[in-house]
Parts: sequence; C-alpha cells; structure tokens
Amino acid sequence: MNRICHIEIDDSGLPPATPEIEQERKVAVFDLLEDNSFVLPSRDGRAAPPGPYRLSLAIRERRLVIEVETEAGETVTAFHLSLGPFKQVVKDYYQICGSYYSAVKTLPPSQIEAIDMARRGIHNEGARILLERLEGKAELDIDTARRLFTLICVLHFGG
Repeated sequence: MNRICHIEIDDSGLPPATPEIEQERKVAVFDLLEDNSFVLPSRDGRAAPPGPYRLSLAIRERRLVIEVETEAGETVTAFHLSLGPFKQVVKDYYQICGSYYSAVKTLPPSQIEAIDMARRGIHNEGARILLERLEGKAELDIDTARRLFTLICVLHFGG
C-alpha cells in the first residue's frame, strides 16, 4: 500500500523531448511503477491517508511541484521544492548522459563502462538530494528516489 500507483508528468509548455530523453522517461516511469516505496508520515498528529498514491510532477514558478493524491484521486498534499539544490547535479547528469550516448556509438566497452559508472554516481547524488529535500515530508527508498530524479531531469531541462 505504501507505493506510487500512477505518475503524471506535466510537461505542458516544454519543448518536445529528444528520443533519448523520451526513452529515459519511459524507462524511469515503467521501473518506478513496477517497484517503488513511498510513505507519507503522520503530520500534525494526523495519520496520512493510506496509499497507493498518484503523483504529479511539474515545474511551476521555478519550483518543482510534487502533488500527491490517493488512488481514488483525492488530494493529499503537495510539495513545492526549490530547484536550486538540483541545478548543478542535473546539469552534470545531462552532460555525462550526452557523453555516454556518444561513447556507445564509438568507444570500446571499457571506456563506456567508466562513463556509465560516473553517470550512476551523479544519478545517486541527485537521488540523495531528493531524499534530503523530502525528509520529513515523504519516505522513499533509494531506487524510487533515483527514478524520480530521472523524471525531475526531464522537467528541469524542459525536455
């Protein structure tokens, strides 16, 4: 019950995604819905409605907005997070992803593996920042945070 059952990405007003970004998005959504952990803690002495939850991700007024609803569509809460803490790690992630996509086409496996390890390290850093930003608001595991970070990257760079 403590999981995400649906995710919506509000990318209205963003340019169309590149094929690589669209693929990253599809994989992240699929993996997220297959296996995730998302718990809303009690707040102000009141227990949060039980999951599963529907999440909507958007960027509004230069803030990451994560809206949470029950499976039935009833609003539970919304988190408005500054994009500032994510800015550098998202930029680094996109740069290393670009290097990775180029490397796959021309470099030997050993070099591709080294770039992929760096990419995973940056991805983990983004997930760690997300976990810190959601501390006390929502509890999620590292794999869920990694997949949500991928979706934040899609929004942050406007597709």
